[in-house]
Amino acid sequence: MSGREGDRRAQPTGTGKSAARSAGSAGGRPKGGQDAKTGKPGGQRGAQAQTRSHAGRTGAAPASRRQVTPREIALDILTKVAGSGAYSNLQLKRALQDSELSRPDAALATELVYGTIGRQATLDHWLDKFVAKGVAKLQHWVHQLLRLSAYQLLYLDRIPPHAAVNEAVSIAKRRGHAGISGMVNGVLRSMDRGRSELTPSRIKLDDPIATIALRHSYPEWLVRRWADAYGYEVAESICEAGNRSPHASIRVNPLQGSREELLAELGEAGLEAKPSALAPAGIVVESGGHLAEMAGFLSGRWSLQDESSMLVAEVVNPRAGMKVLDCCAAPGGKSAHLAELMEGKGKIWANDLHAHKRELIVQQTERLKLRNVEAITGDASTLGERFAPESMDAVLLDAPCSGFGVIRRKPEIKWTKTEGDIAEICAVQRKLLESVCGLVKPGGTLVYSTCTMERAENEEQVAAFLKDHAEFQLDPEWPEELLATFREAGLIEGSFEGQLQLLPQHYGSDGFFIARMSRVR
Repeated sequence: MSGREGDRRAQPTGTGKSAARSAGSAGGRPKGGQDAKTGKPGGQRGAQAQTRSHAGRTGAAPASRRQVTPREIALDILTKVAGSGAYSNLQLKRALQDSELSRPDAALATELVYGTIGRQATLDHWLDKFVAKGVAKLQHWVHQLLRLSAYQLLYLDRIPPHAAVNEAVSIAKRRGHAGISGMVNGVLRSMDRGRSELTPSRIKLDDPIATIALRHSYPEWLVRRWADAYGYEVAESICEAGNRSPHASIRVNPLQGSREELLAELGEAGLEAKPSALAPAGIVVESGGHLAEMAGFLSGRWSLQDESSMLVAEVVNPRAGMKVLDCCAAPGGKSAHLAELMEGKGKIWANDLHAHKRELIVQQTERLKLRNVEAITGDASTLGERFAPESMDAVLLDAPCSGFGVIRRKPEIKWTKTEGDIAEICAVQRKLLESVCGLVKPGGTLVYSTCTMERAENEEQVAAFLKDHAEFQLDPEWPEELLATFREAGLIEGSFEGQLQLLPQHYGSDGFFIARMSRVR
Protein backbone atom coordinates (compact mmCIF):
# COMPACT_ATOMS: atom_id res chain seq x y z
CA MET A 1 0.00 0.00 0.00
CA SER A 2 1.20 3.49 -0.67
CA GLY A 3 1.31 5.90 2.21
CA ARG A 4 -1.34 8.32 0.93
CA GLU A 5 -3.77 5.60 0.03
CA GLY A 6 -6.89 7.72 -0.09
CA ASP A 7 -9.59 8.54 2.37
CA ARG A 8 -11.96 6.08 3.90
CA ARG A 9 -15.69 6.53 3.72
CA ALA A 10 -17.86 7.19 6.70
CA GLN A 11 -20.22 4.28 7.23
CA PRO A 12 -23.66 4.91 8.57
CA THR A 13 -23.20 2.35 11.22
CA GLY A 14 -25.71 -0.40 11.38
CA THR A 15 -26.76 -2.94 13.92
CA GLY A 16 -23.55 -4.85 14.44
CA LYS A 17 -22.97 -5.46 18.16
CA SER A 18 -19.49 -3.98 18.20
CA ALA A 19 -20.04 -1.44 15.48
CA ALA A 20 -20.26 2.29 16.07
CA ARG A 21 -23.92 3.11 16.51
CA SER A 22 -24.37 6.53 14.96
CA ALA A 23 -25.88 6.77 11.49
CA GLY A 24 -23.95 8.67 8.85
CA SER A 25 -23.85 9.51 5.18
CA ALA A 26 -23.52 7.13 2.28
CA GLY A 27 -20.15 7.39 0.66
CA GLY A 28 -19.19 9.40 3.72
CA ARG A 29 -15.71 10.72 3.91
CA PRO A 30 -15.03 13.10 1.05
CA LYS A 31 -11.56 12.92 -0.34
CA GLY A 32 -9.86 16.06 0.48
CA GLY A 33 -9.42 18.69 -2.27
CA GLN A 34 -10.93 21.92 -1.12
CA ASP A 35 -9.75 21.41 2.43
CA ALA A 36 -11.11 17.90 2.02
CA LYS A 37 -13.99 17.46 4.34
CA THR A 38 -14.26 13.82 5.27
CA GLY A 39 -15.47 11.37 7.88
CA LYS A 40 -17.94 11.64 10.79
CA PRO A 41 -18.40 13.41 14.11
CA GLY A 42 -16.51 15.90 16.21
CA GLY A 43 -15.58 17.18 19.65
CA GLN A 44 -16.97 18.72 22.76
CA ARG A 45 -18.31 22.24 22.88
CA GLY A 46 -17.60 22.27 26.56
CA ALA A 47 -13.94 22.41 25.70
CA GLN A 48 -14.50 25.85 24.21
CA ALA A 49 -15.58 27.15 27.58
CA GLN A 50 -12.07 26.74 29.01
CA THR A 51 -10.20 29.90 29.94
CA ARG A 52 -7.21 30.83 27.83
CA SER A 53 -4.75 30.26 30.70
CA HIS A 54 -6.21 26.84 31.46
CA ALA A 55 -6.09 25.97 27.77
CA GLY A 56 -2.40 26.74 27.76
CA ARG A 57 -1.80 24.01 30.33
CA THR A 58 -4.14 21.33 29.02
CA GLY A 59 -4.52 21.99 25.33
CA ALA A 60 -8.29 22.43 25.70
CA ALA A 61 -9.94 24.80 23.26
CA PRO A 62 -10.07 28.35 24.71
CA ALA A 63 -13.33 30.24 25.16
CA SER A 64 -14.27 31.97 21.94
CA ARG A 65 -17.19 32.85 19.73
CA ARG A 66 -15.10 31.65 16.79
CA GLN A 67 -16.60 28.64 14.97
CA VAL A 68 -14.80 25.51 16.10
CA THR A 69 -13.11 23.62 13.25
CA PRO A 70 -13.28 19.89 12.47
CA ARG A 71 -9.59 19.50 13.30
CA GLU A 72 -10.10 21.05 16.73
CA ILE A 73 -13.04 18.76 17.37
CA ALA A 74 -10.99 15.76 16.28
CA LEU A 75 -8.15 16.86 18.57
CA ASP A 76 -10.46 17.12 21.58
CA ILE A 77 -11.83 13.63 20.93
CA LEU A 78 -8.43 12.05 20.33
CA THR A 79 -7.09 13.56 23.54
CA LYS A 80 -10.09 12.29 25.49
CA VAL A 81 -9.94 8.79 24.00
CA ALA A 82 -6.22 8.50 24.69
CA GLY A 83 -6.41 10.02 28.15
CA SER A 84 -9.50 8.40 29.65
CA GLY A 85 -10.28 5.40 27.48
CA ALA A 86 -13.48 7.01 26.12
CA TYR A 87 -15.08 5.27 23.14
CA SER A 88 -14.35 7.10 19.90
CA ASN A 89 -17.74 6.38 18.33
CA LEU A 90 -19.66 7.71 21.34
CA GLN A 91 -17.47 10.81 21.58
CA LEU A 92 -17.96 11.45 17.88
CA LYS A 93 -21.70 11.09 18.10
CA ARG A 94 -21.97 13.51 21.02
CA ALA A 95 -19.60 15.98 19.45
CA LEU A 96 -21.46 16.09 16.16
CA GLN A 97 -24.75 16.55 17.94
CA ASP A 98 -23.30 19.45 19.93
CA SER A 99 -21.43 21.09 17.07
CA GLU A 100 -22.62 23.25 14.22
CA LEU A 101 -20.38 21.56 11.69
CA SER A 102 -21.54 21.16 8.12
CA ARG A 103 -21.85 17.61 6.86
CA PRO A 104 -18.49 17.76 4.99
CA ASP A 105 -16.77 19.19 8.07
CA ALA A 106 -18.32 16.49 10.24
CA ALA A 107 -16.98 13.95 7.77
CA LEU A 108 -13.48 15.39 8.04
CA ALA A 109 -13.59 15.28 11.84
CA THR A 110 -14.61 11.63 11.69
CA GLU A 111 -11.91 10.71 9.23
CA LEU A 112 -9.31 12.34 11.42
CA VAL A 113 -10.47 10.56 14.57
CA TYR A 114 -10.84 7.07 13.15
CA GLY A 115 -7.86 7.30 10.85
CA THR A 116 -5.50 8.71 13.47
CA ILE A 117 -6.44 6.08 16.06
CA GLY A 118 -6.18 3.31 13.51
CA ARG A 119 -2.75 4.41 12.25
CA GLN A 120 -1.26 5.71 15.48
CA ALA A 121 1.62 3.22 15.79
CA THR A 122 2.82 3.91 12.25
CA LEU A 123 2.37 7.65 12.71
CA ASP A 124 4.44 7.59 15.90
CA HIS A 125 7.14 5.62 14.09
CA TRP A 126 7.49 8.39 11.50
CA LEU A 127 7.04 11.27 13.94
CA ASP A 128 9.85 9.96 16.12
CA LYS A 129 12.23 10.71 13.27
CA PHE A 130 11.32 14.39 13.35
CA VAL A 131 10.58 15.14 17.03
CA ALA A 132 13.93 15.77 18.72
CA LYS A 133 13.02 14.31 22.12
CA GLY A 134 10.65 11.68 20.76
CA VAL A 135 6.86 11.70 20.83
CA ALA A 136 6.67 9.91 24.19
CA LYS A 137 7.80 13.09 25.98
CA LEU A 138 5.25 15.39 24.36
CA GLN A 139 2.20 16.77 26.15
CA HIS A 140 -0.77 14.57 25.31
CA TRP A 141 -2.62 17.16 23.28
CA VAL A 142 0.51 18.09 21.31
CA HIS A 143 1.14 14.42 20.59
CA GLN A 144 -2.42 14.01 19.29
CA LEU A 145 -2.18 17.21 17.24
CA LEU A 146 0.97 15.93 15.52
CA ARG A 147 -0.62 12.54 14.94
CA LEU A 148 -3.78 13.89 13.30
CA SER A 149 -1.73 16.33 11.20
CA ALA A 150 0.69 13.60 10.12
CA TYR A 151 -2.28 11.42 9.22
CA GLN A 152 -3.49 14.11 6.83
CA LEU A 153 -0.05 14.49 5.25
CA LEU A 154 0.57 10.77 4.77
CA TYR A 155 -2.84 9.22 4.19
CA LEU A 156 -5.36 11.78 2.88
CA ASP A 157 -4.74 12.46 -0.79
CA ARG A 158 -6.94 15.46 -1.29
CA ILE A 159 -6.04 17.52 1.72
CA PRO A 160 -3.41 20.07 0.62
CA PRO A 161 -0.38 19.75 2.91
CA HIS A 162 -0.36 23.48 3.59
CA ALA A 163 -3.92 23.28 4.92
CA ALA A 164 -2.99 20.53 7.39
CA VAL A 165 0.20 22.30 8.51
CA ASN A 166 -1.23 25.80 8.78
CA GLU A 167 -4.20 24.83 10.91
CA ALA A 168 -2.05 22.65 13.16
CA VAL A 169 0.18 25.67 13.80
CA SER A 170 -2.86 27.89 14.44
CA ILE A 171 -4.28 25.38 16.93
CA ALA A 172 -0.91 25.13 18.67
CA LYS A 173 -0.74 28.92 18.99
CA ARG A 174 -4.23 29.11 20.46
CA ARG A 175 -3.71 26.26 22.91
CA GLY A 176 -0.03 26.48 23.72
CA HIS A 177 2.74 29.02 23.24
CA ALA A 178 5.23 30.13 20.60
CA GLY A 179 7.65 27.30 21.38
CA ILE A 180 5.02 24.61 20.80
CA SER A 181 3.70 26.19 17.60
CA GLY A 182 7.22 26.54 16.28
CA MET A 183 8.00 22.91 17.02
CA VAL A 184 4.74 21.77 15.37
CA ASN A 185 5.51 23.87 12.31
CA GLY A 186 9.05 22.52 12.00
CA VAL A 187 8.11 18.88 12.48
CA LEU A 188 5.23 18.92 10.00
CA ARG A 189 7.08 20.87 7.31
CA SER A 190 10.03 18.48 7.58
CA MET A 191 7.65 15.55 7.37
CA ASP A 192 5.94 17.04 4.33
CA ARG A 193 9.27 17.48 2.54
CA GLY A 194 10.21 13.86 3.21
CA ARG A 195 6.83 12.18 2.86
CA SER A 196 7.71 10.31 -0.33
CA GLU A 197 9.92 8.16 1.89
CA LEU A 198 7.31 7.74 4.60
CA THR A 199 5.22 4.93 3.14
CA PRO A 200 4.18 1.68 4.83
CA SER A 201 5.79 -0.39 2.09
CA ARG A 202 9.21 0.95 3.15
CA ILE A 203 8.83 -0.55 6.62
CA LYS A 204 10.81 -3.79 6.52
CA LEU A 205 12.11 -5.26 9.75
CA ASP A 206 13.87 -8.56 10.41
CA ASP A 207 10.77 -10.03 12.09
CA PRO A 208 7.81 -10.44 9.70
CA ILE A 209 5.34 -10.07 12.59
CA ALA A 210 6.91 -6.77 13.62
CA THR A 211 6.92 -5.62 10.00
CA ILE A 212 3.20 -6.27 9.51
CA ALA A 213 2.35 -4.76 12.90
CA LEU A 214 4.25 -1.52 12.28
CA ARG A 215 3.33 -1.24 8.61
CA HIS A 216 -0.40 -1.45 9.32
CA SER A 217 -0.42 -0.20 12.92
CA TYR A 218 -1.48 -3.21 15.01
CA PRO A 219 -0.13 -4.70 18.25
CA GLU A 220 2.35 -7.49 17.58
CA TRP A 221 0.55 -9.99 19.79
CA LEU A 222 -2.59 -9.70 17.67
CA VAL A 223 -0.74 -10.01 14.36
CA ARG A 224 1.02 -13.08 15.74
CA ARG A 225 -2.28 -14.74 16.60
CA TRP A 226 -3.62 -14.13 13.10
CA ALA A 227 -0.39 -15.28 11.47
CA ASP A 228 -0.50 -18.50 13.52
CA ALA A 229 -4.12 -19.07 12.51
CA TYR A 230 -4.06 -18.00 8.86
CA GLY A 231 -0.44 -17.49 7.75
CA TYR A 232 1.53 -14.27 7.21
CA GLU A 233 -0.07 -13.26 3.90
CA VAL A 234 -3.66 -13.58 5.11
CA ALA A 235 -2.78 -11.93 8.42
CA GLU A 236 -1.43 -8.90 6.59
CA SER A 237 -4.55 -8.77 4.41
CA ILE A 238 -6.70 -8.78 7.57
CA CYS A 239 -4.69 -5.86 8.95
CA GLU A 240 -4.85 -3.93 5.71
CA ALA A 241 -8.62 -4.43 5.41
CA GLY A 242 -9.12 -3.30 9.00
CA ASN A 243 -7.66 0.10 8.12
CA ARG A 244 -10.10 0.70 5.28
CA SER A 245 -13.31 2.58 5.83
CA PRO A 246 -16.54 0.56 5.83
CA HIS A 247 -18.95 1.24 3.03
CA ALA A 248 -22.59 2.02 3.66
CA SER A 249 -24.97 -0.92 3.43
CA ILE A 250 -28.69 -1.24 4.08
CA ARG A 251 -31.00 -4.21 4.60
CA VAL A 252 -34.28 -4.19 2.72
CA ASN A 253 -37.44 -4.87 4.71
CA PRO A 254 -39.19 -7.40 2.42
CA LEU A 255 -42.52 -6.74 4.13
CA GLN A 256 -42.49 -3.25 2.64
CA GLY A 257 -40.99 -3.86 -0.80
CA SER A 258 -38.41 -5.78 -2.81
CA ARG A 259 -34.71 -5.07 -3.23
CA GLU A 260 -35.26 -4.27 -6.92
CA GLU A 261 -37.96 -1.73 -6.09
CA LEU A 262 -35.78 -0.07 -3.48
CA LEU A 263 -32.77 0.06 -5.80
CA ALA A 264 -34.91 1.88 -8.35
CA GLU A 265 -36.15 4.34 -5.72
CA LEU A 266 -32.66 5.04 -4.45
CA GLY A 267 -31.46 5.69 -7.97
CA GLU A 268 -34.30 8.11 -8.58
CA ALA A 269 -33.36 9.89 -5.35
CA GLY A 270 -29.82 10.41 -6.67
CA LEU A 271 -28.05 7.72 -4.63
CA GLU A 272 -25.45 5.45 -6.20
CA ALA A 273 -26.50 2.00 -5.04
CA LYS A 274 -26.02 -1.63 -6.09
CA PRO A 275 -27.11 -5.05 -4.84
CA SER A 276 -24.87 -6.61 -2.21
CA ALA A 277 -22.73 -9.41 -3.61
CA LEU A 278 -22.90 -11.09 -0.21
CA ALA A 279 -26.27 -10.58 1.47
CA PRO A 280 -29.55 -11.42 -0.31
CA ALA A 281 -31.37 -8.54 1.39
CA GLY A 282 -28.46 -6.11 1.19
CA ILE A 283 -27.79 -2.98 -0.83
CA VAL A 284 -24.45 -1.18 -0.93
CA VAL A 285 -24.83 2.61 -1.12
CA GLU A 286 -21.69 4.17 -2.53
CA SER A 287 -22.73 7.80 -2.55
CA GLY A 288 -25.71 9.96 -1.79
CA GLY A 289 -27.55 11.39 1.17
CA HIS A 290 -27.67 10.87 4.90
CA LEU A 291 -29.34 7.46 5.05
CA ALA A 292 -30.62 7.64 8.63
CA GLU A 293 -32.49 10.85 7.83
CA MET A 294 -34.18 9.59 4.68
CA ALA A 295 -37.89 8.82 4.55
CA GLY A 296 -37.27 5.19 3.60
CA PHE A 297 -35.31 4.56 6.79
CA LEU A 298 -37.69 6.46 9.05
CA SER A 299 -40.71 4.63 7.63
CA GLY A 300 -39.11 1.21 7.99
CA ARG A 301 -38.37 0.47 4.33
CA TRP A 302 -34.79 -0.39 5.22
CA SER A 303 -32.32 -0.70 8.09
CA LEU A 304 -28.64 0.16 8.41
CA GLN A 305 -26.61 -3.02 8.83
CA ASP A 306 -23.29 -4.44 7.72
CA GLU A 307 -23.51 -7.10 5.03
CA SER A 308 -21.81 -9.80 7.12
CA SER A 309 -24.20 -9.18 9.99
CA MET A 310 -27.14 -9.64 7.62
CA LEU A 311 -26.10 -13.25 7.02
CA VAL A 312 -26.81 -14.38 10.57
CA ALA A 313 -30.60 -14.32 10.35
CA GLU A 314 -30.39 -15.86 6.88
CA VAL A 315 -28.45 -18.80 8.37
CA VAL A 316 -31.04 -19.22 11.15
CA ASN A 317 -33.48 -19.44 8.21
CA PRO A 318 -36.65 -19.19 10.34
CA ARG A 319 -40.11 -19.97 9.03
CA ALA A 320 -43.38 -18.19 9.74
CA GLY A 321 -44.96 -19.34 12.99
CA MET A 322 -41.75 -20.42 14.71
CA LYS A 323 -40.67 -19.60 18.27
CA VAL A 324 -37.21 -17.99 18.22
CA LEU A 325 -34.96 -16.64 20.98
CA ASP A 326 -32.28 -14.02 20.25
CA CYS A 327 -30.17 -14.17 23.40
CA CYS A 328 -27.96 -11.07 23.08
CA ALA A 329 -30.10 -8.99 20.78
CA ALA A 330 -29.39 -5.26 21.18
CA PRO A 331 -29.63 -3.06 19.26
CA GLY A 332 -32.07 -5.39 17.52
CA GLY A 333 -30.94 -5.64 13.91
CA LYS A 334 -30.78 -9.43 13.77
CA SER A 335 -34.04 -9.82 15.70
CA ALA A 336 -35.75 -7.50 13.25
CA HIS A 337 -34.30 -9.40 10.31
CA LEU A 338 -35.56 -12.68 11.79
CA ALA A 339 -39.02 -11.15 12.14
CA GLU A 340 -38.97 -9.98 8.54
CA LEU A 341 -37.98 -13.45 7.32
CA MET A 342 -40.85 -14.89 9.39
CA GLU A 343 -43.25 -12.50 7.61
CA GLY A 344 -44.25 -11.04 10.96
CA LYS A 345 -45.73 -14.38 12.08
CA GLY A 346 -44.66 -16.46 15.07
CA LYS A 347 -42.78 -15.08 18.08
CA ILE A 348 -39.28 -13.76 18.70
CA TRP A 349 -37.95 -12.99 22.15
CA ALA A 350 -35.17 -10.43 21.83
CA ASN A 351 -33.15 -10.28 25.04
CA ASP A 352 -30.50 -7.92 26.34
CA LEU A 353 -28.89 -7.46 29.72
CA HIS A 354 -29.49 -3.70 29.93
CA ALA A 355 -32.82 -1.87 30.01
CA HIS A 356 -31.54 1.06 27.93
CA LYS A 357 -30.43 -1.37 25.23
CA ARG A 358 -33.81 -3.06 25.32
CA GLU A 359 -35.24 0.31 24.30
CA LEU A 360 -33.06 0.24 21.19
CA ILE A 361 -34.69 -3.06 20.22
CA VAL A 362 -38.15 -1.58 20.79
CA GLN A 363 -37.30 1.47 18.67
CA GLN A 364 -36.01 -0.74 15.88
CA THR A 365 -39.05 -3.00 15.71
CA GLU A 366 -41.51 -0.11 15.99
CA ARG A 367 -39.81 1.73 13.13
CA LEU A 368 -40.04 -1.43 11.00
CA LYS A 369 -43.67 -2.02 12.05
CA LEU A 370 -42.89 -5.52 13.32
CA ARG A 371 -45.38 -6.93 15.80
CA ASN A 372 -43.93 -10.38 16.51
CA VAL A 373 -40.87 -9.30 18.52
CA GLU A 374 -40.99 -9.06 22.31
CA ALA A 375 -38.01 -7.19 23.76
CA ILE A 376 -37.01 -8.50 27.17
CA THR A 377 -34.30 -7.73 29.71
CA GLY A 378 -32.19 -10.30 31.50
CA ASP A 379 -28.83 -11.98 31.92
CA ALA A 380 -28.42 -14.32 28.95
CA SER A 381 -26.77 -16.88 31.23
CA THR A 382 -30.10 -17.30 33.06
CA LEU A 383 -32.32 -17.68 29.99
CA GLY A 384 -32.23 -21.43 30.46
CA GLU A 385 -34.13 -20.90 33.71
CA ARG A 386 -36.52 -18.31 32.29
CA PHE A 387 -37.93 -20.42 29.47
CA ALA A 388 -39.13 -24.01 29.45
CA PRO A 389 -36.67 -26.68 28.23
CA GLU A 390 -36.93 -27.54 24.54
CA SER A 391 -39.38 -24.69 23.96
CA MET A 392 -37.68 -22.96 21.02
CA ASP A 393 -37.59 -23.84 17.34
CA ALA A 394 -34.43 -21.78 16.99
CA VAL A 395 -32.01 -20.05 19.33
CA LEU A 396 -29.56 -17.40 18.14
CA LEU A 397 -26.53 -16.66 20.31
CA ASP A 398 -24.77 -13.70 18.76
CA ALA A 399 -22.20 -13.86 21.50
CA PRO A 400 -20.17 -11.14 23.19
CA CYS A 401 -16.74 -11.30 21.58
CA SER A 402 -13.41 -9.54 21.10
CA GLY A 403 -14.90 -7.58 18.18
CA PHE A 404 -11.80 -7.64 16.00
CA GLY A 405 -14.00 -8.01 12.92
CA VAL A 406 -15.26 -4.45 13.35
CA ILE A 407 -11.93 -2.68 13.91
CA ARG A 408 -12.76 -0.46 10.92
CA ARG A 409 -15.57 1.07 12.98
CA LYS A 410 -13.93 1.05 16.41
CA PRO A 411 -10.18 1.26 15.79
CA GLU A 412 -9.29 1.69 19.47
CA ILE A 413 -10.13 -2.01 19.91
CA LYS A 414 -6.61 -2.64 18.61
CA TRP A 415 -5.10 -0.86 21.57
CA THR A 416 -7.57 -1.57 24.38
CA LYS A 417 -8.04 -5.34 24.04
CA THR A 418 -5.43 -7.71 25.46
CA GLU A 419 -4.65 -11.36 24.96
CA GLY A 420 -5.96 -11.98 28.45
CA ASP A 421 -9.31 -10.49 27.44
CA ILE A 422 -9.78 -13.25 24.87
CA ALA A 423 -9.55 -15.98 27.49
CA GLU A 424 -12.12 -14.19 29.65
CA ILE A 425 -14.46 -13.69 26.69
CA CYS A 426 -14.19 -17.37 25.76
CA ALA A 427 -15.27 -18.32 29.27
CA VAL A 428 -18.36 -16.10 28.96
CA GLN A 429 -19.21 -17.59 25.59
CA ARG A 430 -18.98 -21.14 26.95
CA LYS A 431 -21.25 -20.23 29.84
CA LEU A 432 -23.86 -18.74 27.51
CA LEU A 433 -23.83 -21.72 25.16
CA GLU A 434 -24.35 -24.05 28.11
CA SER A 435 -27.21 -21.89 29.39
CA VAL A 436 -29.26 -21.66 26.19
CA CYS A 437 -28.63 -24.92 24.34
CA GLY A 438 -31.26 -26.80 26.37
CA LEU A 439 -33.96 -24.45 25.09
CA VAL A 440 -33.68 -25.86 21.57
CA LYS A 441 -36.28 -28.51 20.85
CA PRO A 442 -35.24 -31.76 19.09
CA GLY A 443 -35.01 -31.00 15.39
CA GLY A 444 -34.48 -27.33 16.19
CA THR A 445 -31.59 -25.00 15.36
CA LEU A 446 -28.86 -23.32 17.40
CA VAL A 447 -26.88 -20.61 15.61
CA TYR A 448 -23.71 -19.23 17.18
CA SER A 449 -22.08 -16.10 15.74
CA THR A 450 -19.39 -13.55 16.56
CA CYS A 451 -17.87 -10.50 14.88
CA THR A 452 -14.28 -11.63 15.28
CA MET A 453 -11.63 -13.74 13.55
CA GLU A 454 -10.33 -15.38 16.72
CA ARG A 455 -10.40 -19.17 16.37
CA ALA A 456 -10.51 -19.62 20.14
CA GLU A 457 -13.84 -17.78 20.12
CA ASN A 458 -15.11 -19.42 16.96
CA GLU A 459 -14.16 -22.86 15.57
CA GLU A 460 -12.53 -23.99 18.81
CA GLN A 461 -15.51 -22.81 20.85
CA VAL A 462 -17.93 -24.74 18.65
CA ALA A 463 -15.75 -27.86 18.65
CA ALA A 464 -15.58 -27.86 22.45
CA PHE A 465 -19.35 -27.43 22.70
CA LEU A 466 -20.07 -30.28 20.30
CA LYS A 467 -17.66 -32.54 22.14
CA ASP A 468 -19.69 -32.05 25.32
CA HIS A 469 -23.10 -32.14 23.62
CA ALA A 470 -23.61 -35.17 21.44
CA GLU A 471 -27.25 -34.13 20.99
CA PHE A 472 -26.04 -31.36 18.65
CA GLN A 473 -24.18 -31.51 15.37
CA LEU A 474 -23.08 -29.01 12.78
CA ASP A 475 -25.79 -28.42 10.21
CA PRO A 476 -24.72 -27.69 6.60
CA GLU A 477 -28.30 -26.95 5.52
CA TRP A 478 -27.72 -23.27 4.86
CA PRO A 479 -29.79 -21.42 2.24
CA GLU A 480 -28.48 -22.49 -1.17
CA GLU A 481 -28.21 -18.86 -2.31
CA LEU A 482 -25.61 -18.24 0.39
CA LEU A 483 -23.68 -21.44 -0.30
CA ALA A 484 -23.52 -20.64 -4.02
CA THR A 485 -22.09 -17.20 -3.22
CA PHE A 486 -19.41 -18.65 -0.94
CA ARG A 487 -18.45 -21.38 -3.40
CA GLU A 488 -18.10 -18.87 -6.21
CA ALA A 489 -15.80 -16.77 -4.02
CA GLY A 490 -13.72 -19.81 -3.09
CA LEU A 491 -14.67 -19.63 0.57
CA ILE A 492 -16.13 -23.15 0.45
CA GLU A 493 -14.13 -25.90 -1.22
CA GLY A 494 -15.46 -29.42 -1.24
CA SER A 495 -17.99 -30.44 1.38
CA PHE A 496 -19.45 -27.86 3.74
CA GLU A 497 -19.76 -28.68 7.43
CA GLY A 498 -22.02 -25.88 8.61
CA GLN A 499 -19.71 -23.12 9.85
CA LEU A 500 -17.95 -20.26 8.06
CA GLN A 501 -15.40 -17.59 8.86
CA LEU A 502 -15.70 -14.37 6.85
CA LEU A 503 -12.60 -12.17 6.88
CA PRO A 504 -12.89 -8.41 6.29
CA GLN A 505 -10.96 -8.60 3.01
CA HIS A 506 -13.37 -11.14 1.50
CA TYR A 507 -16.18 -8.70 0.71
CA GLY A 508 -15.11 -5.45 2.34
CA SER A 509 -17.58 -6.22 5.13
CA ASP A 510 -17.05 -7.00 8.81
CA GLY A 511 -15.17 -10.08 9.92
CA PHE A 512 -17.80 -12.57 11.09
CA PHE A 513 -18.09 -16.20 12.16
CA ILE A 514 -21.35 -18.16 11.90
CA ALA A 515 -22.05 -21.77 12.89
CA ARG A 516 -25.39 -23.51 12.47
CA MET A 517 -26.06 -26.54 14.67
CA SER A 518 -29.09 -28.80 14.79
CA ARG A 519 -30.37 -30.72 17.77
CA VAL A 520 -30.61 -34.33 16.62
CA ARG A 521 -32.04 -35.77 19.83
